[in-house]
Amino acid sequence: MPAASALRTARHQLVWLDASGWQAALAGASPEHRDALLLWQQRQAPLVVRRHEPDARPSQICLGLPMPPDAISGHKLRIALKAERRHIAHIKPALPLHLTLGIVTPWQDSLAEFAHAAQPFGLQVYGSMAMQVLTGLPYLSDSSDIDLLFHPRSARQLEQYLTLLTAYAGCLPLDGEIIFPGDQAVAWKEWRQAQTSQAKVLVKTGAGVRLSDTASLLATLEQH
Repeated sequence: MPAASALRTARHQLVWLDASGWQAALAGASPEHRDALLLWQQRQAPLVVRRHEPDARPSQICLGLPMPPDAISGHKLRIALKAERRHIAHIKPALPLHLTLGIVTPWQDSLAEFAHAAQPFGLQVYGSMAMQVLTGLPYLSDSSDIDLLFHPRSARQLEQYLTLLTAYAGCLPLDGEIIFPGDQAVAWKEWRQAQTSQAKVLVKTGAGVRLSDTASLLATLEQH
């Protein structure tokens, strides 16, 4: 692994803390969050990289712990924390789509068909589906989305991907982001709508959010 100061991180990456990282997280935790953090430590479950907060030090990484929905209330506890980069034991990209096909979902057959058709795109999954695979805890319900990440290599590949999503959106709850170079993320549904309305799109990065026109983002693909 690169030195902590050189470690490059992006939203949705998966992070495993070392023992010192968990000790620091537990020491700074609110009492109502301590049990969830202990559970994560015991299961050796990953945390998720989130947007860098303005008050975070350069030596820190901002992480999230998304608990599964409460069985009675449906409430989803989301714990935000910061960890020193030197306390990262492992860091990996978001989960590849094909690794989610072994779990039972309300749309299993359609998802398998979609995953086969989507093989050329190298899709990744985040959100509830990914966390259920990674932790074994019950995240998914009939109202869950399938949150996908796609890093297009060209404008043509992006167009092909949008065509595939549109074809399956009627039978699968497809959601997620298109990741342009520089970790610039745009919701795919917003991108599709902007193609017809010429509206600007909301771009999320590791440092913040901004509005952008679609032409500027497409130009980044032409340069890579």
